Amino acid sequence: MPYLELIGLQTHFPVRKGILFKSITDHVRAVDGVDLAIEQGEILGLVGESGCGKSTLSRTVMQLVPATGGRVILDGEDLTALSHREVRLRRLDFQMIFQDPYASLNPRMTVFSTLAEALRTRNPQLKGSQLTDEVSSLMERVGLDRRFMRKYPHEFSGGQRQRIAIARALAPQPKLVIADEPVSALDVSIQSQILNLLKQLVRELGLTMIFISHDLSVVRYIADRIAVMHFGKIVELGAAERVMDSPEHDYTKQLLAAIPQIRP
Repeated sequence: MPYLELIGLQTHFPVRKGILFKSITDHVRAVDGVDLAIEQGEILGLVGESGCGKSTLSRTVMQLVPATGGRVILDGEDLTALSHREVRLRRLDFQMIFQDPYASLNPRMTVFSTLAEALRTRNPQLKGSQLTDEVSSLMERVGLDRRFMRKYPHEFSGGQRQRIAIARALAPQPKLVIADEPVSALDVSIQSQILNLLKQLVRELGLTMIFISHDLSVVRYIADRIAVMHFGKIVELGAAERVMDSPEHDYTKQLLAAIPQIRP
């Protein structure tokens, strides 16, 4: 049984027209019948151009956006059939890393407060020196010095803020992590550091990951398999090397042809 399975997943948004009495005239099919099966410990790269539905798919899996149809099966449990309260409790097992770490972090909370709050969602009994030790351990795991735990997000660089965001996602001890464009706003040298960190965390913690990006070279480096998304559908799925070296769908070929190349 795959750890995460999407069966006919749909997320549609109504289009309303009218001034006083608005009526639904159409629907935007952001996610339109997606079937995916992801094994435990696997990194699935989800690629496609802007507006293809990648982020909507991730938020539907996270139950931040309600699904119009289909099912999200996580470790044998149908998340789409759970109540809002049950989803909140279950969400400890699946966390998300957002594209902009500065926007996703509370600017009024120190690193310690941010990570302590996340740690206590799984272990509410943590406090005092034990809580401080857990925060320190978490910071060291993502490559941050424990001396920085009393600082605020604006005092860090973009790469450091993304490490804080990764630490916060790891704090509840999830089994599934969805990374939505986590390196697109970073310099190339910092991108490689974050990618290596994510690969290391997946290997050491046994995580399952969906890595979303529009950069095919980044996805090729980190992913075991690649799913190509176009107009809300998965048009190609396969091993990363196979999809990159021998694409079958015309849209995948167009994406690869659009990669800038330096010619002598």
